[in-house]
Amino acid sequence: MSSVGQFEFILLLLVAILGLRLLAGRLGLPPAAALIIGGMGLAFVPGVPAFDLDPDLVLVLFLPPLLMDGAYYTVWREFRRNLAAILQLAIGAVLFTTLAVGIVTHLLVPDLPWAVCFALGAVVSPPDAVAAKAVLEHVTLPRRLVVLLEGESLLNDAAGLVLFRFAIAAALTGAFSLGQATLAFTGLAVGGVIVGGALGYLWIRGLRLLKHEHLTITAIFMLPWAAYILGEAAGVSGVIATVAAGLVLGWHQHEVFTASVRLMGTAAWQVMVFVLEALVFILIGLSLRGVMSRLGGVEHALGTLAVPVLAVLGTVVVARFLWVFAAEGVGQILGLMVKRRPLWSPASALLLSWAGMRGVVTLAVALSIPTEVPGRDLILAAAFAVILGTVLIQGSSLGPLIRWLGLDKTAGHQGAVLTAPQAMAAVAAAQLEAVRARAHNADGSVRHPRLLEQYTHRARVAERYSKERDVLSADRSEHYDVILATIAAGRTEVLRLHRTGRIHDDVLHVLEYELDLQEMAASTSRMRLG
Repeated sequence: MSSVGQFEFILLLLVAILGLRLLAGRLGLPPAAALIIGGMGLAFVPGVPAFDLDPDLVLVLFLPPLLMDGAYYTVWREFRRNLAAILQLAIGAVLFTTLAVGIVTHLLVPDLPWAVCFALGAVVSPPDAVAAKAVLEHVTLPRRLVVLLEGESLLNDAAGLVLFRFAIAAALTGAFSLGQATLAFTGLAVGGVIVGGALGYLWIRGLRLLKHEHLTITAIFMLPWAAYILGEAAGVSGVIATVAAGLVLGWHQHEVFTASVRLMGTAAWQVMVFVLEALVFILIGLSLRGVMSRLGGVEHALGTLAVPVLAVLGTVVVARFLWVFAAEGVGQILGLMVKRRPLWSPASALLLSWAGMRGVVTLAVALSIPTEVPGRDLILAAAFAVILGTVLIQGSSLGPLIRWLGLDKTAGHQGAVLTAPQAMAAVAAAQLEAVRARAHNADGSVRHPRLLEQYTHRARVAERYSKERDVLSADRSEHYDVILATIAAGRTEVLRLHRTGRIHDDVLHVLEYELDLQEMAASTSRMRLG
């Protein structure tokens, strides 16, 4: 396919993404599942070119920004508070699943070397950050479960990739040292934290020097790839380096970014992440034809590999259940002794066990296996089956499972934190104090009576609403409905003035921008009432 043809094919995929996302909303399917199914369907449409994923390109193109997106929005205090539980999942569950899959595979295919069996386990063991984010953003969960799942998805790829590298090296050379592997993993992880943290800090210092919004946003967009590539070049974990840089950027962005940078940058970033996530899943589906051709066709794959592949899928699911329930049980016992850990919930453990979707990393790592490694066909087939099984079955059933377990009723922020109305009341009070300090002349006369009146009213209403939210919600909803109606009327008038030639395009853009900001503020306040 020519370069122009490739570009046109990408445009076609973007059109397909829009249609599949709309269809997913109509059918109530997770977008990830709809995109994979759509990609599989496109793969067998006559005239669609054969598509092979370059595993190295997939990892460096898609993984860094999607990891950065998760790290950037991570709540550091919650991440640190739950770090032990996150590491149990990100490292412990990955290692346990790798061992379980390796043992089951060797029992079913005894001619396959142990190293290859464990390489297969390392390929399918880490839940995918992209898949987890794509599913979690469409469900409602208690805050601790969200922190655990998001934190796990940020760190487990590093554990899986390290295990995979050592298993493949053992398969090719016949040599393996557990002590060397443990030391190497520790070095890669610690090195990744140092490289990513240092780069994030330097990036923040550099962003302070940029005074132009577009330059600042461009520099922000470059950070995930810079962290990943620099980490890999330095011989440490590029995954951990990207996560560390994202945590630093997310922590300091409140002081560094201007309102315009945050407004424009967030909008542009969300569009980019949406496109990348959608492309990842539709490309996974498109790669099915290439995987099937490597396996000698669908009939050959089903006839020779069906039993071990299904066994691997079952082992992946069961191993996570065993690990999560065992770890949660031990943690509960220790927590009761020190009286610090939250009470153990079988419903939470069941949800954690079921939320183990695999995705792009699993497929990319499987495709990167050298052709001379025995059992490569089995690894490819198992990788694709695990992705399909976990995303289509687990991802699609996650929402109903949450409702069945009643976890959506306990969702939200738990602990000693303010509710949204309480926080808004605190903000309004702080703003009123700032106005009071500047509203009077030296002789005591009021210099800004309108501002003092306005912010006194805001503070009074916010304080009342924080205490009587249920009573006042209807009035506030009607209030914001009127505001949105006035904004719509203003937008109509601006467009009328422009269409009749009474204002220039520059004036149109200025007025439209102000109306957009007003609409965003009013819409956000309106949604918080729900």
